[in-house]
Order: sequence, then C-alpha cells, then structure tokens
Amino acid sequence: MYGVSIYFPFVLIFKKTNSKEYMSEKVMVTGVTGYIGQHCGAELLRQGYEVVGTIRSMEKAEAVREGIAKVAPIDNLTFAEADLTSDEGWSKAMAGCKYVLHVASPFIIAAPEDENEIISPAVDGTLRVLSVAKAVGVERTVVTSSTVAITSGKLSGHYGTDSWSDPEAEIGTYAKSKTLAEQAAWEFAKANDIDLVVINPGGVMGPTLTGKVEGESLTMISDIIEGKYPLVPDISIGLIDVRDVAKLHVSAMTADRAVGKRFIASSDEPFHFTEVTGILKKAGYKKASTRQAPKFLLKIMSLFDDQVKGLLPMVGERQTVANQETYEILAWEPTPMDQSLIETAESIS
Repeated sequence: MYGVSIYFPFVLIFKKTNSKEYMSEKVMVTGVTGYIGQHCGAELLRQGYEVVGTIRSMEKAEAVREGIAKVAPIDNLTFAEADLTSDEGWSKAMAGCKYVLHVASPFIIAAPEDENEIISPAVDGTLRVLSVAKAVGVERTVVTSSTVAITSGKLSGHYGTDSWSDPEAEIGTYAKSKTLAEQAAWEFAKANDIDLVVINPGGVMGPTLTGKVEGESLTMISDIIEGKYPLVPDISIGLIDVRDVAKLHVSAMTADRAVGKRFIASSDEPFHFTEVTGILKKAGYKKASTRQAPKFLLKIMSLFDDQVKGLLPMVGERQTVANQETYEILAWEPTPMDQSLIETAESIS
C-alpha cells in the first residue's frame, strides 16, 4: 500500500498533462521478474508507457503482475518469453518498442565454480539485446551496470565515470561480469552508432514488490534483522533506493544530454555496515548487530564461506563517487536511506 499512497497523486497529474502520443510509446524491460526490473516496469506504467517485460518462463508472469499491481496500473503490461542465452523470441518481443531498459543480469556475491556461468550470460546477453535493438530500430537503450564496474579492486578514494574496474584483477565474479558486460555494450554502441545510456547503481535497497526475499540485497537485510550477523564487517558502500534507480532509468530514456554517458547512482557518502545495522536496530529490529568483526576473523571465515570471501576486498576501504551529473541531467532526488532501509525490512518481515 505504501507505493500506492506515494505515487497516486503523481498518476493523477500525469493523466491530466500527458498526451495520447506518450501513452503509445512502448518500452521493453528485460529481467522484469527481478527486484530492479519490477520497479522499472512499475515506474514506466505510472508514467503512462506500455511495458513489455521479458521473462524466461510465463509461469512467473502472474507473480510479477501481482507485485507491480500494488504500486502501478497494469493495463499496459504484457510479457514476452525470452532468455539472455538464446536468440529465440527477442526480435518478436522487441518489435514496436521505442526504448529498451536492459536490466536483466545475474547478481551474486559468492563465486560459482565456473565464473562463466555468470559472465557469459551477462556479456552475451547484453550484446544480444543491443543487436536486436539496432535491428528493429529502437531509439535508445538504457543498460543497468553497477558501481562495481567502476570501483572494484581499488583503494579508498574518489572515483568518477572515467574509472573502470580491472577485469584481469581479483575483483570477484560479479564485478568482473558487470565490467565486461558494460565494456562490451560501449564497444557495440560505438561500432554501430546507437544511442546508449548506462546507469551504475551502488548497493540497491528499498521495498520488494513481491514480499519475497530474493537477491543479495534483500537477503542481506533479512539476515541482519533475523540476527544472523552477530558481527558485521568493516565495509562501507554507496547505497541507493530501488525506486530511485527505476526513476533514473526512465529519465535516462529521454533526457537530451544523457546519450553516451554513464551515470553513477549512489549516495554522496558511503554507508558503513554498522550505520546500516544501527538504523535498523533503532527502528525496532533488535537483533541487528552493530558489533564489528575484526579482519583476521573474516580472513579465517573466508576459507570456509564463499560469501565472506567475496566481501574481503572491500574490507577497510572507503570510496566516494562523482554523481553530480546524475543530479543535474537526470534530476535525481534521492530517497533518504534510513527510510529506504526501514521500508526494505518492513517489506520482507
């Protein structure tokens, strides 16, 4: 109900001020079953667009529809079956779309036995989507990347959109997949003269539309409020609300100055893990721990826990990012992070 109460006045204003031409514009959202994808679909629908969401199986369609219906009208929501690992279905699904939001990508912290299980669908899937977009005449594609494609493996410091993580370094499978996929996207865009915009979110928080604990962000918050972290790591990370991520994607579709740019979507200052748990503890989630784990203990734990191993490179580092263009060009108005974290917890508890 939260989303409806927040956005309902906006929907009324939009219907009064926007034309039928705007209503006819169709947008594909890849990965609409995911956490960010559902919010992107919802934001587009609230703004009057037609949305085609890609899903790997139609069995998931009803759950997505029910989730989005909590915060947006769904009359203009349809689904198409398409998989990032296959050419089948993409051209038909994308036909008639003016824009594409390519959100779909696997997200993990713990490294799989074969890194190509993550990297191949990320890179090949991105190129597949861009190739079809060019073939069917899509005007602009917005790709979801991550700040891990910018700051992974780097020391404390200030980083901008000209910074890239080194995929040859030990940066973890997820960061490597996002870096390689984004680099492939820019190379394709340059070679084929297509309009491309990339959004690089930090750690994404905010309420889930399904009520289910899915994905690493929601799992982390769930574990915190259930007391599964008796000690928390010395890690600081830039954060952003998932609803802000969705709004930035939609803004990037049409903003005149956005083409050919990366936009860092992350808080001005990183949040330390103890700040996150402290906010939740103050909100009444008493099992949230604010006790910090010593690094030597994390190193020992990493020998037995792949998730801890994936976090080790981040321990002790504090990175800030250059996000000014995100404010200026995409008109970003960040949701307060204490609100975002509390609503994340409320949505899964």
